[in-house]
Amino acid sequence: MGGVREPAASFVVPGPAGVAVRDRLKHLTAQDERVLRAVGAHQGALASRDLKARCADGLDHSADTWAAHKRELTGVSSSRIAGAITKATHDQWALARRCQAAHIRKLEAGIKTLRHRLSLPLGEKGTRRAAGGYRSKNEWFRKSRRLAMLEARHTAAVADWQAGRVRVVRGGKPLLNTRHHLAQARLTVDEWQQRWEAERWFLAADGESGKRFGNETIRVTPDGEVSVKLPAPLAHLANAQHGRYTLTGRIAFAHRGAEWGDRIEANRAVAYRIHLDVDRGRWYLTASWQRPLVKTVPLETARAGGMIGVDTNADHFAAYRLDRHGNPVGEPHRFPYDLSGTTAHRDAQIRHALTRLINWAVRVGVAAIGIEDLDFATEKTREKHGRRKRFRQLVSGMPTGRLKARLVTMAAEHGLSVVAVDPAYTSVWGAQHWQKPLVAPRREMSRHDAAGIAIGRRALGHPVRRRTAPPPHDRSDRAGHRTVQAGPGTRGREGTRPPTTDRPPGGPSPSGKRKREPSASKTVRDAPSTQQWVQDSLMHAG
Repeated sequence: MGGVREPAASFVVPGPAGVAVRDRLKHLTAQDERVLRAVGAHQGALASRDLKARCADGLDHSADTWAAHKRELTGVSSSRIAGAITKATHDQWALARRCQAAHIRKLEAGIKTLRHRLSLPLGEKGTRRAAGGYRSKNEWFRKSRRLAMLEARHTAAVADWQAGRVRVVRGGKPLLNTRHHLAQARLTVDEWQQRWEAERWFLAADGESGKRFGNETIRVTPDGEVSVKLPAPLAHLANAQHGRYTLTGRIAFAHRGAEWGDRIEANRAVAYRIHLDVDRGRWYLTASWQRPLVKTVPLETARAGGMIGVDTNADHFAAYRLDRHGNPVGEPHRFPYDLSGTTAHRDAQIRHALTRLINWAVRVGVAAIGIEDLDFATEKTREKHGRRKRFRQLVSGMPTGRLKARLVTMAAEHGLSVVAVDPAYTSVWGAQHWQKPLVAPRREMSRHDAAGIAIGRRALGHPVRRRTAPPPHDRSDRAGHRTVQAGPGTRGREGTRPPTTDRPPGGPSPSGKRKREPSASKTVRDAPSTQQWVQDSLMHAG
């Protein structure tokens, strides 16, 4: 056990810091759509130009250059629109910068693994923690070529990082690459062009507290009327005062409508984004706002009402309820989902599975959900798993980041806390200590169900194994209490164990009858025996 690392401490995940709701813009006229397309295309061109300038500035960007870009955009739009564009482009540059740093770390991990394996003799076996040598000279040569390629990529990436140079595609790189595979995507050139243009539009505005209904650029009244502040070159399209265009259709947020209404009535900031779903031909409005930071509950408070341990797998959540002492309660629960298909389908599957999980947690009355703090950033590389392509695809397909964000957000709405635990050894130790003891004629225990128990016990602060020390060589309790379910202050924890039968040792049975007839004793102690017992010595036997 010397190679087993110490699991990290569990912690309560902070709650969500923002809220976003979306609703469809219905009953729009042809003129409404023409105005929205014109505004989106005009502001999208400004955003592309500003992003190009921001990327050209690189590390030389400062508050003065930011102000200069904003003044340049204000003349062809408005001050608020220019502020929204410059902020969005700066955030996009910062995101590309973080992705670039993650790419460099991934390259360094691959280079380190390749160098280690190339240094080993051919055919040397690996361990569970490190891969062994390559199988043949041919594979060793090909991997040496890949090492040279990764080193060249790493050198170029580090040079870009030091120079502050990033590469960003407005509209998305996947959609850009789809242009070269239209037949495979079942799209025509015109259909792809419509998607490309819609993704590059800019119809968004940040909120501003103290202004009317929390936003001056895209204003939504409590009765659902939507109006847009037109940029200066498109002011002739206005149908309302002060260069505004009011849409014909109205909007009503079915989800969180009361919370949104309270914010705009108090003139608190609400950000809006209008976008077009080209496939469906529908326009949508997304409203978002920030929430005040709420202090998370203490870990002991989250543990007081028990816990539900959840093991995340490629096709289902395996969940088990535990009381506050770490004892499994009831039966295991599984919530399946399907991660094949489009991104929207996978996201919906995760959302539905989490909904069923949270509803069950609310019904049983627990206060927290324990889940592994998964991070597969270092688990997807070819260098680590080699020919295990299906496993790499399986790990890559698990949306761990989106899963954690959705679980925290949805659990917070039901008053549940999320406790993140270290995923180390949960599957192995769970199967070792809990899978076999809980198997029953009417209960099937899988390895994943046992892992859910291990995760829940770790979230509760208990060790995964059921006993903390092996029993002594005799039946005495001199070694102390061996189970971890009883707390230090529990009465009777140091007492003797109850008998295994329904009567005290040596006492009569409750019915007063023996279950079997007494057998004759081999040694009679009550009366002296008349038989002379003679023990021959070894000397006499000779």
